[in-house]
Amino acid sequence: MSKLAIIALDGPSGVGKSTTAKQVAQRLGWDYLDTGAMYRATALALQRAGVELSDWKALEQELASLRIDQRGSRTLLGEEDVSDLIRTPEITKLVTPVSANARVREVLVEQQQTIGRRGGWVVDGRDIGTVVFPSACCKIFLTASKESRARRRHLEQQTKRIGTAMTLEDVLADLQRRDHADSTRAASPLRQAEDAVALDSSDMTLEAVVAWVVQHHREHG
Repeated sequence: MSKLAIIALDGPSGVGKSTTAKQVAQRLGWDYLDTGAMYRATALALQRAGVELSDWKALEQELASLRIDQRGSRTLLGEEDVSDLIRTPEITKLVTPVSANARVREVLVEQQQTIGRRGGWVVDGRDIGTVVFPSACCKIFLTASKESRARRRHLEQQTKRIGTAMTLEDVLADLQRRDHADSTRAASPLRQAEDAVALDSSDMTLEAVVAWVVQHHREHG
C-alpha cells in the first residue's frame, strides 16, 4: 500500500497531542485535522438533541444531519463556532462513550479518510495510525505519565477558565477513567501501531516535543 503524506500522532488523553500537532503542521506548512474535536462536536450535538446512544433510530437521524467543519483552528457545528464549548469538563465526560460508539466512529472515520486523501495533514487521536490512516508515512505514539498529564490539563482549565472548576485530583481521576475506557473499548481501542515510534514527553517542553516530531518526520517520514 502506498504511503499517505500524513503524520499520525496517537496517544492517551491530556498528553498534548492537539497542541503538538497544530505546531508541527505550522512548522511544516501542512494542515491540521482535529479528529478529537469532531467527536467532541458530535457529543455536543447529541447532548443538545437529547439523543441517547442506545436510541439507534434517533442516533442515525442525528448522524445523517451532522455537519462538522474546521476553519483554521476553529471547530464549527453547522455554522456555529463551538471551539470553546466542546472543551468543557461536561463534554469531556460525554465524549468517551460517544467516541467508543461503533456507528459514530464509522461515520466520522469515513469523513476523516475522505478529507485526508489529498495528503499534507498532521492528525492526532487514539486510532489514527491503526485505523483511520494505517498508511500514514509517519506515525508517533505520544505518551507521558498520568501525573504529568493531569498537571497540564488542570493548568489548561485554570488558564482558560472553561467549565466547572476541577481539582487536580479530579482531573487525575478523570484521566485514569478515560485511559481505561479508551484502551478497553471494543471499537478501535487505544494502542500503539506496530510501525509507530513512541515518545515519552513527561519531562519535555512543548517546544522540544514539536522539534523532535518535525526532525523525526524529515529523517524518516
